[in-house]
Parts: sequence; structure tokens; C-alpha cells
Amino acid sequence: MSVMAPIGRGRVRNALSVDVEEWFQVGAFENVIDKGDWDSFAPRVAQNTDAVLSLFAETGVKATFFTLGWIAKRHPALIRRIVAQGHEIASHGWDHQRVFTMTADRFRADLLMARQTIEDAAGVAVTGYRAPSFSIDQRTPWAHQVLADAGYSYSSSVAPVVHDHYGWPDAPQTAFHPVDGSDFVELPVTLASVAGRKITTGGGFFRLLPGAITYRAIDRLNRDAQRPAVFYFHPWEIDPDQPRVAAAPLRSRLRHYSRLGAMLGKLRTLIARHEWDRTDAVVAAERVRP
Repeated sequence: MSVMAPIGRGRVRNALSVDVEEWFQVGAFENVIDKGDWDSFAPRVAQNTDAVLSLFAETGVKATFFTLGWIAKRHPALIRRIVAQGHEIASHGWDHQRVFTMTADRFRADLLMARQTIEDAAGVAVTGYRAPSFSIDQRTPWAHQVLADAGYSYSSSVAPVVHDHYGWPDAPQTAFHPVDGSDFVELPVTLASVAGRKITTGGGFFRLLPGAITYRAIDRLNRDAQRPAVFYFHPWEIDPDQPRVAAAPLRSRLRHYSRLGAMLGKLRTLIARHEWDRTDAVVAAERVRP
């Protein structure tokens, strides 16, 4: 793999992204909620994603919505609203199965099913992908090749950290070309440092920890390296009224439910502090670096 070199000084636009999934589809609940029961739960993804769209319209930013095929099948009108408002629609796989639990053939089939469903709903081509739970790592040396062969332009599926659910700690921390002879780009999620430990800057870490940790990490990457940051969150993270899953382990419940009411305000501050764009636009800028 080759790391992409920085270019000259200038204003850096960062990738703002949303992983579109239901409150019951997260990794924290995968051992207590069976996928076969998903349709029995009250859906909240459309109202939560519409609230995110309102936030983005209010603040004047464009973003990428990495969406499950399972969601697109059930909420095609939501997918059309995302596209109509100028945001990028991209794939988050079919039903949130981690890539390292699949074979290459199973991954290829998952990509195809999700992409066809999302494109049918959106009416536009899907060229970007994010693995559920950042699950492309050293256990999946074939994954980027499969994505490139399937016609994807980029992935934002790598977290260069050590974590109990994901992580590829030896991966590059900025955009790189993981497939020899291809212009396919991997754009890893941005990291911050807390007490010497590397963490991702989005999702639960952003929601649970002081926002200044993420703001400083993005500022440092933009200022010192002139490189874009990648930030992500989920629509359910702005929904403090979502149902509680009492059967989930305490640690999972603490991660999932804490500070949901604070997330919207923190997002407004984050958006105001930095420059943002769709992930495909950020990848295009990274791709032409010398």
C-alpha cells in the first residue's frame, strides 16, 4: 500500500459522514437482538435522519450518508430525500455484518445486494463504501481488492486503533492506495489521543468525551499536515427517546445511551469550527495529491 503525500498549504475541507442504521442494528446489541426480529421493532431511522438533514441544511454543509441496504429497501423515500438535498449516498453493506466475519465471496455478494438496492432507491450511482464497525483490517487482506474490482472508487472503512470491536493499528492514518495499480483510495477515520491512547474522533467517543478532544485533533491534522479529517456519527445518536434494550450488557448500554441529549449541540459546534464536504469530494482532492 502507498501513503498519499501532502500538498501545499490551503484551506482543508474535512469529510462529514453519517452511518445510517437503526437503533437496534448496532454492534452493541448484536448478541441480544436477532436479525430475524428487526422488523418487529418500531423504526426510528427516518425521523432521526430527517433531523440530521435539517441540521445540515441549517448549517449549510454537505455530507455522505453511508447507508445499509436493509434500510434503503424499507425507506426508499428517505434515500431520495438525502440525494435531493445534495448529499452523497454510499454503501454501508447490507445488514451490518462485519467484513472480517465473511469470506471474500460472501463480501462480494453483500456488496452487490446493498448497492443494487441503494441505487434503485437513490437513482444515482454508489461509488463509496464504509464497512460496518470499521471491520476492514489485517484479517481481510482481500477486501480492498474486492471493492476495487466491484467498481467502488473509495472506502472509508479503516480505524488505525486498538479497540475491542474493531481496529487495524498498523494501517496508515491518512488516505492511502491499498490496491497496487489502482487509484482506489482508503480514507481512514481520524484519530485523537487521550492519555496516550489513540481513539476515533466520531461516534461514541465524540459523544461521551469532551468535544475539545476532537476539535484539537481535527485542527492539528488540518494545520500541521494539511490533511482532511474524517468524522462520523449515527442518526440514533441524536435520539434520547429511543427504546432501551435492558438485556444488553451494562458496558454496551453505557456506550449506547449516554449523552444522547447532548449530541446535537456538540455537532453544531463541531460543524461551525471546521470546513466540511462530502466524502467523495474529499477523496477526489486526496487522489490528485502529488
